[in-house]
Amino acid sequence: MPQRSTHTGQSLTYAAVGASQAADLMFYPPKGYRPAEDSIRIGSGRDRFDAAAATLLAWGVQKNSGIVVSNIELPTPSDTDYAGLVYDADGTPLAARDVNPELTYSEDGTPQISAGVTADLRIRAYGRQVTAPVRVVLVIDEPNEAGFAYGTLPGHPEEGEESFVVTHEPDDSVWFTVRAFSRGSTLFYRAVSPLLRRQQRLMTKRYLRALLPGRAA
Repeated sequence: MPQRSTHTGQSLTYAAVGASQAADLMFYPPKGYRPAEDSIRIGSGRDRFDAAAATLLAWGVQKNSGIVVSNIELPTPSDTDYAGLVYDADGTPLAARDVNPELTYSEDGTPQISAGVTADLRIRAYGRQVTAPVRVVLVIDEPNEAGFAYGTLPGHPEEGEESFVVTHEPDDSVWFTVRAFSRGSTLFYRAVSPLLRRQQRLMTKRYLRALLPGRAA
């Protein structure tokens, strides 16, 4: 039986961690990287936002786009980790926040997204299956904004970061935005960068449709 691969101890393959959230990404991307940003309105109302956020944080965008999400791993605990404190409604500190909380699970048993989690994304492109290892580098959990970003690990065809964010706007509309910066991870992939960009555009179109009403995680 083949051994299960692990990404424990592996470093991200790019330096600008979190830059997918930069306001000026489209004008000033990290040097050598190509930026991308696309948005779509996916409905309106609090219920629509809550449903979309729940699907998003259960890897629903990836799964609804035909990607197989596998080999999900929690980050390795460290004695030096510090996650801050838990406060009550009056702002009084109650206790230390759990550094490594247990994962919650979606209905199909898939662990939900949390910061530091790694996964293998299996994508079919140009007649072959490609495995793209990623690590979740940030999670957004705000009253009117939810989402996450993951960065590339060794073995991914690209280097860079991609974020998926749902927002509930003041006019009650709900929007889904995908932002990324990337480049080929090796000389081979950089040589075929037009094919990579074409595949990225195709996947982005699938991503944007993945949270439309009627789609299930």
